[in-house]
Amino acid sequence: MAEPAELPAPHVPYVPPAPPVLPELPELPGVTHRTLRVAGRAMHVAEAGEGPLVLLLHGFPELWYSWRHQLTGLAGAGFRAVAPDLRGYGRTDSPAGAEQYTIHHLVGDVVALIGALGERRAVLAGHDWGSQLAWHTALMRPDLVRGVAGMSIPYRPRPGLPPLPAMRRAMGERFYMLYFQEPGCAEAELGRDVPAGLVRLLAGTSGEAPAFDPAVPADGGFLDLFPADARRPDWLTAADLAVYAGEFARTGFTGGLNWYRNLHRNWDLTAPLNRARIEPPALYLAGDHDFVVRDLDHTRLADDLRLWAPGLREARILPGCGHWTQQERPDEVTAALVDFASALD
Repeated sequence: MAEPAELPAPHVPYVPPAPPVLPELPELPGVTHRTLRVAGRAMHVAEAGEGPLVLLLHGFPELWYSWRHQLTGLAGAGFRAVAPDLRGYGRTDSPAGAEQYTIHHLVGDVVALIGALGERRAVLAGHDWGSQLAWHTALMRPDLVRGVAGMSIPYRPRPGLPPLPAMRRAMGERFYMLYFQEPGCAEAELGRDVPAGLVRLLAGTSGEAPAFDPAVPADGGFLDLFPADARRPDWLTAADLAVYAGEFARTGFTGGLNWYRNLHRNWDLTAPLNRARIEPPALYLAGDHDFVVRDLDHTRLADDLRLWAPGLREARILPGCGHWTQQERPDEVTAALVDFASALD
C-alpha cells in the first residue's frame, strides 16, 4: 500500500508583535499630543493654542516636557506653541548610528516639521542643544524663520580648528564632552539609576549649585562632577522628575548622546557657512549661574552676539538662574518669548 501523502502544514496567520506599552503622558491644560511623519520618521509633538507658530526645541537630557510652562503660556498669549521630542528622544524615532544625528539631519527635521504642521514659517526657541539647533536653522534656512531665541548656548561662529582637539588642548582629556564620545560609556553610567542620576545632573547645574570642574575624574564618571547627596531642586516636582525618569528609563540616553558624537562631523559639514551671519531677529536668554556663560563678561555678551546675529533685539541675563533656563524661570522666559514673538513682522 502506498504511503499516505504528507499533509500540508496548517496555515498560521502572521500576528504582528504588540506595540510597547508606553507610560501615560502627563496632562497639561489645553495641550494635545500626536505623532507626525517628519523627514520619513515618526516625531512626537505636544501642541497648544492657535496663531503664529512657535517651535520649542529642547536640549540634553530633556524632552518636550521641558517646555511645559511655555506651551500653556504662549497658547494663552495667542500663539500656536509646539514642542517636539527631538530626534533620539522620547517618543520620536531614534535612528541607529551616530552619523544619523548631524546638524544637517537635525535642521532637516525642523524644516520638515514646519511643513508637516502646515506652516510656512515659525519662531524658533531653543535651549542647550536645542539652542544650537535653533541658531543653525536660522543660519541655514532664514526664509523659514520669523525669529530665533536661544537660551543658555549663545551662537558662536564656526571655529578655525576642529572642536575635539581644541577641547583637549583647552580643557584636558577628561572634559565631559570628550567623555561622551565613547559609545556605551556615558549611557551605561546614566542608565544605572535614572532618577538619581537626573537629580544629580539637574541639581548640580541649577542656579543654587556651586561651580563645578567639568573634567570627569580619572577614577569616576560624569555624574561624579556633582554632589552624590544632591536633592531635587524646587523648580522640579516629584511628578516632573517621574516624567523624565520614566521616558529615559525606557529609551536610554544614546539618542541624546549621539548629538555630542557629531561635533567633528558638524565642523566639517558647516565649512560652507564659515563667517556666515544669522539674519532673522534674535533673542538670547541665560542665567548668570549657568556654567555655559558663568565665566564670560556679561557686559559684552550682547555686543559679541550682535557681530554674528545683527538682528539681536536683546541679550538678557537672569540673576540666580542656572542652566535650565525655561524651567528655572518659567514666567520670565514665557514673558520674554511672548514679547519677542509679538514684535515680529
